[in-house]
Amino acid sequence: MSQYASISQSDVSGRFDSSLALSVASLAGRVLLSAIYLISGLSKLAAPAATIGYITSAGLPFAPLGLAIAVVVEILGGAALIVGYRTRFVASILAVFTVATALGFHSNLADQGQFIHFFKNIAMTGGLLQVVAFGAGRFGLDARRT
Repeated sequence: MSQYASISQSDVSGRFDSSLALSVASLAGRVLLSAIYLISGLSKLAAPAATIGYITSAGLPFAPLGLAIAVVVEILGGAALIVGYRTRFVASILAVFTVATALGFHSNLADQGQFIHFFKNIAMTGGLLQVVAFGAGRFGLDARRT
């Protein structure tokens, strides 16, 4: 038996606060998930014409409206996710948005780049669904409302 296998649960809990570790992991996960949305939203604000052109090239209607929706969802949703405000609702909106963008912009799975982006979006949706299921944790504004 290895030296690690013989450590009892009471030995571990005496030196390690698993509740704190889970709370920190939850916060870190929310920050990391949010990063792509914030960066993407800010880049859309920096180059709106390019984004409108990209939306149009994908064959989607109402490109300026699509840009506005994307910027609001990505920036406000990303920020809300970081601070843990209405976390489950925000993560749900981001999950739907992420699947919609996968289908609208990365559905040509024969193209390796689109294939990778499509499944990146699906993986991100999986992370967001974890947030929907488990909430913000201790380090979020939602914890103050309960």
